Amino acid sequence: MQKIIKIRNLDCAACAAELQEELEKIVGVRDASVDFVTQRVSVTCDTEDTFEKCKYAISHFEEVEIVEDDRRIIKIRNLDCAACAAELQEELEKIVGVSEAAVDFVTQRVSLVCTTDAFAKCKYAISHFEEVEIIDGGEIEKRNLHMKEIMSIALSVIFFVPALVLELVGGYEWWSFGLFLCSFAATGWSVVYSVGKNMLKTFKGNFSALLDENTLMLIAAVGAFAIRQNMEGAAVMLLYQIGEFLQALAVGSSRSAITRLMELKSESAIRLNGEMQSEVSPDELAVDDVIFIRKGDKVPVDCVLLSESAQLDTKSLTGEAYLREVSAGEEMLSGCVNAGAAIKARVLRLASESAVSKILDLVENSAAKKSKPEKFITRFARWYTPVVVLLALAVAVIPPLFENYNFSVWIARALNFLVISCPCALIISVPLTYFSGVGSLARCGVLVKGAVYLDTLSKIKVAAFDKTGTLTEGKFSVAKINGEQRVLELAATLEKSSSHPLAQAFAGVPTNSVSVRVNEIEGRGLEGEIDGKVVLVGSLRLLKERGIIVEEVETSALVIYVAEDGKAIGSIEIEDKIKADAADALASLKRAGVAKIAALSGDTEARAKEALGTLPIDEIYGGLLPDEKIAKARELKREGLLLYVGDGINDTPVLAESDIAVSMGALGSAAAIEASDLVLATDNLSALPKAVKGARKTRKIVTQNIVFSIAVKVALMAVSLFGWIPLWAAVLGDVGVMLLAVLNSMRMRAKIK
Repeated sequence: MQKIIKIRNLDCAACAAELQEELEKIVGVRDASVDFVTQRVSVTCDTEDTFEKCKYAISHFEEVEIVEDDRRIIKIRNLDCAACAAELQEELEKIVGVSEAAVDFVTQRVSLVCTTDAFAKCKYAISHFEEVEIIDGGEIEKRNLHMKEIMSIALSVIFFVPALVLELVGGYEWWSFGLFLCSFAATGWSVVYSVGKNMLKTFKGNFSALLDENTLMLIAAVGAFAIRQNMEGAAVMLLYQIGEFLQALAVGSSRSAITRLMELKSESAIRLNGEMQSEVSPDELAVDDVIFIRKGDKVPVDCVLLSESAQLDTKSLTGEAYLREVSAGEEMLSGCVNAGAAIKARVLRLASESAVSKILDLVENSAAKKSKPEKFITRFARWYTPVVVLLALAVAVIPPLFENYNFSVWIARALNFLVISCPCALIISVPLTYFSGVGSLARCGVLVKGAVYLDTLSKIKVAAFDKTGTLTEGKFSVAKINGEQRVLELAATLEKSSSHPLAQAFAGVPTNSVSVRVNEIEGRGLEGEIDGKVVLVGSLRLLKERGIIVEEVETSALVIYVAEDGKAIGSIEIEDKIKADAADALASLKRAGVAKIAALSGDTEARAKEALGTLPIDEIYGGLLPDEKIAKARELKREGLLLYVGDGINDTPVLAESDIAVSMGALGSAAAIEASDLVLATDNLSALPKAVKGARKTRKIVTQNIVFSIAVKVALMAVSLFGWIPLWAAVLGDVGVMLLAVLNSMRMRAKIK
């Protein structure tokens, strides 16, 4: 079994090598890898007991500490409104030991960063908050299609219609009043119950609990009955509950769209042990296990094809309805569907580290990182409601003092003002839009780590790309040897000790010598000792810095120079093709509104320009070391917000420097993915312009909803002060604004082209 352990305080690469060596000595450990950059340890061991020994060794190595994943996700149900979500979040944030809390009404999830003791208190607080329940095991039961709400509304209508007829006919005031009261009771009982519970909270010191939409609507309805506007009193509650019902349907529809992403995950896998087959959970699969995938089955984990060829339906990951041809030795991502004959594959990554798990984790947890508009709306609603209640009270009391104490007229206007002011349209539509945006991008193969990054992506002006493995395929092969065969053998001997992507070009080259004391020189190459001689393998710059006379090879290919005992003995030309979709992707990025595109490469500038000359790139910068890439990124940021796309460990510092960092999920290193804000799950560059378009569409819809909701409400509130609209029309206006905002948000569910 392979397990990943997060650590901290591992201070140098030499310490990482020492710790790795120590772990490899433990009996039962088949493989160990310590990554200084990502602060992660990967161990493959035979038993749980061996794993515990590894944890003990790690925690007792110098000052290294094991980091437990302190972010916890709790799935809930019966959280019925956005205001309740804000109230619950406020309650959780007050618990000692909670450093971060986010309650998402749309996804019905609570995200917590807290201590173990605080987590228990949080669970208690959640389970005792109104009717909220915690779902164990992650299974959400199917609700009975809102039957309770439908029955309440239907019963209210049954009483309301004859009451309205009697009201219009005249002469049956008490009969119509009784029927309107029954209509109010049918839909208003839940509101009265909620307000009663909120009053109890108020007595305990939580004064903000009483000022929610339930209180506003109850005041409006009771006030209407008090001034003998019986029809308006019943209509307020009936229209309000119809609006709540339609809102629940709209939000539920959006939840279902995201829940369908769960279908990407395979529930089972077939593991092969010789000719024996056994059905297991994907979580039970270990790296290097051989699995059998039947026609129509989902690929359960990221794996490498062992069969001669396969056809994969990638629509679930890329959003594109085409079959991908895969040959033996190529990688297959989890979530794809085998559309051809049955195949065999070797497990490449654990289920928890595979593409599907990344997609689901990032989409589900994206709500924890809120955008600026979401944070603004939360703060706005917290102050807005009590201010509006005070203004409505002033409208009801002050003007009548100057108009012969005509309280009934101004109370009616104050009630209209109160109803229209409800901030539901903003509280619901803004987070719903961002959540739908994250889900839409996930269906295109782009994983966004939070709404805040989606918001920043919408403002991107400059895009920069690493060359190797990002704009090129990153599949290196030896194209030409300039010199004797020994040049290739020496280079291959050193390169096989390196984890650099270029080393894969030498994987199949046979070697007789054994290199010792190999030293990687950052951004330049390798130095080692072979058969007692010092060998350098790397860039032209490396050899010149060592004072070695060497003649530059003029070619568009990547050239690796080889020197032995201070003398250049030859060079090797490495071939790496431009990605087939690179040109179209960059052109689409320009059309999406990105003003400038640049490429940053460690190759010489002349070679980089020759290799990338066919692509629509504005600036190509070559000969850059990792620290020089950071300096160039800072220069580009002066021209606008910077998006940087990279795939390797060398890109990690630049990814951290950029405003939006994008890594290649399938080929990219763990360090690059960890440092990024967006992940291209399929390494498909054509998904990037879709991400930019999706982010800008999301931002546009959010802006539309905020401007539209506030403008219409301000206009209606102003009109209500003049008494130009009845109370039922005010409720209809409030419900209408909320529904239009929610429906506008649902436009994000459309396919991004």
